[in-house]
Amino acid sequence: MTELSASSGHLSDSAHADKSVYALRLGDDALIYAQRLAEWIASAPQLEEDVALGNIALDQLGQARSLLRYAGAVEGAGRDEDALAYFRDERDFLNAQIFELARGDFGFTIARMLVVSAYQWELYSRLQASTDETLAAVAAKAVKEVDYHRDHATQWTLRLGDGTDESHARMLAGLDLLWPYVPELFETDELVTTLATDGIAVDPAALEAPTLAYVDAVLTEATLTRPVTEVRHTGGRRGLHTEQMGFLLAEMQHLARSDPGARW
Repeated sequence: MTELSASSGHLSDSAHADKSVYALRLGDDALIYAQRLAEWIASAPQLEEDVALGNIALDQLGQARSLLRYAGAVEGAGRDEDALAYFRDERDFLNAQIFELARGDFGFTIARMLVVSAYQWELYSRLQASTDETLAAVAAKAVKEVDYHRDHATQWTLRLGDGTDESHARMLAGLDLLWPYVPELFETDELVTTLATDGIAVDPAALEAPTLAYVDAVLTEATLTRPVTEVRHTGGRRGLHTEQMGFLLAEMQHLARSDPGARW
């Protein structure tokens, strides 16, 4: 199967390692985000939204499984998707910090979904053209899913932003809390620059302008404004995380670590 193939055998060992790290970064983003979204099941403002957020979480989990499985296959150390999800420590996770932030209220969740889905749509739209067949295949499926996520976040942003005084204030508060973590999504480094030059990866810096253009258009229609802040939180791609990450992993990994190797 394409998802399991560690393709491009002509690449050097270092290039294979870089590709594994890249897939791990994207997989960790999706995995940690899925965990946060799943926390809304049975807690959303309405029953239909319980289902919607649960389905979005499942989409993200599916993307995570494909990417982590591929990262493990390229790494060649015998680690499968479960080992990577449940038996790595906090410093080994490479997700951007925006994905691990505590669930917050519904306004914060929608603000995060708007930014994240706009970013992922731009990412996967371009990653479909990757010279790596597996990454391209994962992106081709994922872009259809995040297109729905983006639309869902857009409709809720419009409803809340241009709704009551309370919903408007909560959206603004959510955006204020979120925004210092947004720039990290667009940070680049030598690893991803090299992979992008080879046609394998997408340089995150190229995604900033179109992502923010979409977000700004939605915020304007919703009578909201993008926060202005000089604060920038970073480090997730290097394994540096917020204090909230440890609590998330403790819950997510508890069962697997309590009985390693267990089978249902």
